[in-house]
This record gives sequence, structure tokens and C-alpha cells, in this order.
Amino acid sequence: MSWIDDATEDDDPTGEVRTAFDEDRASLGHVANYTRVFAHRPAVLRAWQGLNRAVKGMDPRRYEVATTAAALQLRSSYCALAHGRVLAETHMTTDAVRALANGERSPELTDVDHAVARLAAKVAAGAADMQPADLDELRALGFTDDEVLDVVLAAAARCFFSTVLEAVGAEPDAAYRALDAPMRDALTVGRPIASG
Repeated sequence: MSWIDDATEDDDPTGEVRTAFDEDRASLGHVANYTRVFAHRPAVLRAWQGLNRAVKGMDPRRYEVATTAAALQLRSSYCALAHGRVLAETHMTTDAVRALANGERSPELTDVDHAVARLAAKVAAGAADMQPADLDELRALGFTDDEVLDVVLAAAARCFFSTVLEAVGAEPDAAYRALDAPMRDALTVGRPIASG
């Protein structure tokens, strides 16, 4: 699971942990390992959920491509698997997600997809090393500054979330074992999926 003890419903007199766990059970069928970590600080979990909702106000496919690319750069299997799964369920085939993870071309991946992924990876690799020209590829594809900022926000938000999970050794949920094997393997770039 992780290197810190799981938060439990019994340790929280406010009921916020129980609510978070119940929401996961309703939407996922299990309590996610990331929820068990963040449940130690319910206020942080709520703040993250609010920030994430605000950042997700961008084009949904771009959000998932940027988030997946940032997670891959950060070597966060958990986030790469989670968002790669969303891409495969709602925006492209598993083969296209695998190609994106491997930096390959695919007929399903557009020039925008590749440019978004490159910018998100640069942000995650170290934004202090970026230059003004790093934003030019998306501008050349017709992105407004607001749309460029959306990609940066998605990648930067992922840096926070992935870093927390990696720093406490949170393993990707065992449910990810059921994903398409070639895609799953391409997205497992750091910690292995939890057993069970």
C-alpha cells in the first residue's frame, strides 16, 4: 500500500475519512491507495479535489494527455496508469495510449497530443530550466495563452500529487492489473502495481 499507515475511518471523529472512503467505494468499488494516504489530512484532500476540478476545466482530452505525460516524466506509475486508463476509456484506444507512453507515433495521436505531451513533460522535468520558446510549439498550433497555461497547470498539479504519492511509497491500486497488458506495462514506469 504505502510506507505510512493507512488512515482509518475510526480515527476521524469528523466523518470526513468515512465520506472519502465511501465515495471511492461508490465510484471505484474499492478505497484507492491514494485516498488512504491523503485521508491523513482531509483538508488537503478536499483542497486537492477542488484544485483538480478547477484545472480540469480545460479540454478533457488535453487534460488527460498532459497529466499522463507529466506522470510518465515523474515516473509515477500510479498517476500514469490512472490517467492512461481514462484516455483509453474515453479518448483513444489502448494502442494509442501505449504509443503515447512510449513516445511513438500513432494514427490516433494528433500533433496537438504530441505537443501537449512534450510541454507537460518539460514542466514535470524541471520548469526552472524552461525557456520562452518551450511554449512556441503549442502557439504555432493555434493555442491561446490561456490554453497553454491550462497545459502547464495540469502538469504542475500532477507534480504535486504524484510527488506526494511517490514520497510515501503509495502503490498503484491492484485493480490496474486488469488493464490491457501492453498498455499497462508501458504505463508502469515506477512503482509496481499492488498485489492482490
